[in-house]
Amino acid sequence: MLFSGAMRPSALALSLAALLSPGLAAPAPAAAVHPFSVQDLVTLQRVSDPRPSPDGKRVVYVLRATDLEANRGRTDLWMVGIDGKEGRRLTTSPENESSPRWAPDGKSIYFLSARGGPQQVWRLRLDGGESEKVTSLPLDVTSFRLSPDGGRLLVSASVFPACAGASEGVMACTTRRLEERSRNRATGRLYSQLPVRHWDEWLDGRRNHLFVVPVDGGTPVDLMKGMEADSPGRPFGGASDHTFTPDGKGVVFSAKDAGRAEAWSTNFDLWLVPADGSAAPRALTPDNKAWDGLPVFSPDGTRLAWLAMEVPGYEADRHRIMVRDWPDGPAREVASGWDRSPGELSWSADGRTIYTTADHLGTHSLFAIDVASGKERVLVPGGSVHAPSVAGGLVVYTRDDLGGPADVWTVRADGKGAAPVTRVNAAALAGIAFGDREQFTFPGWNGETVHGWVVKPVGFEAGKRYPVAFLIHGGPQGSFGDQFHYRWNPQIYAAAGYAAVMIDFHGSTGYGRKFTDSIGGDWGGKPLEDLQKGLAAATARYPWLDGDRVAALGASYGGYMIDWIAGAWPDRFRCLVNHDGNLDEFHAYFDTEELWFPEREHGGTPWQVPEAYQKHNPVNLVKNWKTPLLVIHGGRDFRVVDTQGLSSFTAAQRMGVPSEFLHFPDENHWVLKPANSIQWHETVLGWIGRWTRP
Repeated sequence: MLFSGAMRPSALALSLAALLSPGLAAPAPAAAVHPFSVQDLVTLQRVSDPRPSPDGKRVVYVLRATDLEANRGRTDLWMVGIDGKEGRRLTTSPENESSPRWAPDGKSIYFLSARGGPQQVWRLRLDGGESEKVTSLPLDVTSFRLSPDGGRLLVSASVFPACAGASEGVMACTTRRLEERSRNRATGRLYSQLPVRHWDEWLDGRRNHLFVVPVDGGTPVDLMKGMEADSPGRPFGGASDHTFTPDGKGVVFSAKDAGRAEAWSTNFDLWLVPADGSAAPRALTPDNKAWDGLPVFSPDGTRLAWLAMEVPGYEADRHRIMVRDWPDGPAREVASGWDRSPGELSWSADGRTIYTTADHLGTHSLFAIDVASGKERVLVPGGSVHAPSVAGGLVVYTRDDLGGPADVWTVRADGKGAAPVTRVNAAALAGIAFGDREQFTFPGWNGETVHGWVVKPVGFEAGKRYPVAFLIHGGPQGSFGDQFHYRWNPQIYAAAGYAAVMIDFHGSTGYGRKFTDSIGGDWGGKPLEDLQKGLAAATARYPWLDGDRVAALGASYGGYMIDWIAGAWPDRFRCLVNHDGNLDEFHAYFDTEELWFPEREHGGTPWQVPEAYQKHNPVNLVKNWKTPLLVIHGGRDFRVVDTQGLSSFTAAQRMGVPSEFLHFPDENHWVLKPANSIQWHETVLGWIGRWTRP
């Protein structure tokens, strides 16, 4: 592992010692404390995917470190006692190790690694010895599940569905076709239907299919033979999209088999297929034309839970918790009166409770849902909680907040005794100063309560006035809440001497379905009013905010809003920053890849309702632009294409507005490479500093 920047060798040694010591290490005393920096942001270690052992005594998790020399993050597996003691590193390969899963007997851990070739499933026996490769498939294994008896693996791989009838097998056929393509001097691809590209890749006809393969070796069985569908879904699906049935004889998975309507449909169904591939998949949720996913069986195998939407084409629709008696019972919604949208599901050991996380009043909290009554309670309030699972009488999860990155935590089932299991960044954090944060509310559009956050500058001094970084979240159905973000972290601005202000305007998540849905057809209306009233409320409430020196910044929908502000609110800000935002909503429809999104948000296609696309279209107000504008865009962004960013820059230049354009040819909708992240932050801070100096 290579570290540089704020993580000095001594700090690295202390950080490793914190995990290798017998117990949780207390934060090390720091000789000198410095404000949180971009180098800190990209080099702090990142915890994810905690998995408790079957006996509930240990937790294995993924730890990501940043290799600045190689310009990438790399991940290893670590294990620690549930009490935080006896932490140790399990893997040291130069390749990434991920997706740890325990064997049913708790004696070994299965995981994914690309050691020496395509990514495969590996196994590490905890009684000693080196990791051993379990699968030797010719293609990358992108996710996997272990059967209940531990004898088989459910794996996913990207294959050509047309290879289903090949005598050599679908994987060998796919490999051969890829080799033939690489030798072909012609590079053109002919498409006959949408989508032709998605997120950051051009599609080539391959699909993520599920296969069952014995742990001891054997021929993989394609469970989705011939299906023009993906499971896991692209690009963010994973092992949570599929699972074995309790008896191991079947597989339940989520997939969208929408044919020609794929680019404008959100109709994912749950499917059931025999684990031996003896029959074709059968849809379990054919009556729901919206999204169904994340199937999870109860510990006793008698019930299946999953999440479902009810509005077709609406990707921000509220998730409903559905439960059915397995295999043929009717489905019912659990907690139908709960006005939140859960994102993860985990059963308690006795099957009476479902643990889930959801945006909630500017946080992402952990909830416990009583399955019988539907009554919900907050188990862990505040911060940002993810990946809950059960270990005996404890719930294991990760938690981060505006004051620091994620660690593994546990809490009792009654919500008491929340405590960290790891403190992987203890030594580094001891030398970093963060700004204090506070949540506030104000009457927004129509007098309705709107929430916001303010983060004080590092080294805050009473009596001084500070410039403001006004951060606008994307989505638009999203939230800037109590979270430690690795791309839009308000502490970066606090460290640079700014107060960061974030407003969860109408359309934001975590405040009820009506509040979230209210943005439909009104992108530049209620949200803009909330932003205007929120900034006014913050500057009135906190006199140390210098309301005359404010920079506004946003990405995705937030970038759209920056362009909208440039024309509809042109006299308020010293400067603006637009990252990956649309200038022209009308033409953006024809460039993006997920057509259901603009069709839902604007009430139809551009030729059906052209007035809806023009109602709050930033391009129509370019004539009002006068505020200095920095535009940033990724060349591999197929959600909001980079010509939209170039258009914003062109408009600003033609209007004589001071402007700059930062283009990343190798980034998608996000900036992910460490060196690019550093350049992004340095450019943004330099830009807003130029215009907000006293």
